[in-house]
Amino acid sequence: MPSNLNRRDFFLSSAAAALLAATPAAALTESGARQLVDQVVADIDRVISSGQSDAAILREFERLFVRYADVNIMAQYALGADGRSASSSQKRAFNDAFTSYIARKYGKQFRDFIGGRVEVQSARQIKAGYEINTLAYLRGDGPFEVTFHVSDRSGSRKFFNIYIEGVNLLLTERSEIGSMLDRRGGDINAMIADLKGAG
Repeated sequence: MPSNLNRRDFFLSSAAAALLAATPAAALTESGARQLVDQVVADIDRVISSGQSDAAILREFERLFVRYADVNIMAQYALGADGRSASSSQKRAFNDAFTSYIARKYGKQFRDFIGGRVEVQSARQIKAGYEINTLAYLRGDGPFEVTFHVSDRSGSRKFFNIYIEGVNLLLTERSEIGSMLDRRGGDINAMIADLKGAG
């Protein structure tokens, strides 16, 4: 049985990746939020079952992440207070580097999802949208909880955060980015350069 860390890594790979579906702007409903989770899982399964090379799967995963995730909100949160001093060009460069970083970091574990499944258990409205609670099953492993936060505040319904057995994806990445900045003495450009080779 995989350790909790491996299980979290798996979903931070598959779901992180799939963070949000771009759909026509409309009032978000519980049904729409549930459908989004189903769509994300189906797209992940399609990619990992395609028989493509690992490199091709990682490229496809990055495309899915850009399509489904509220990248701007995620990147803004991950950069934290340091983003206030960043220029517009630095913010754009960080968003691009952050997107590729997440795809590389978690996409490498995509294949762990082969033969697995995700089942939606419940949904509830939260301030920012909807919280969708699921159980994820990997081959040879018992179920573990994965919670998706879905919003349409960017104009289309997207995931903006994921909790894996209570571990907050955005807080985890904010800590990682903060550590990179600390190692570079707060130099955002140097951190972005580091981010391009990380993951």
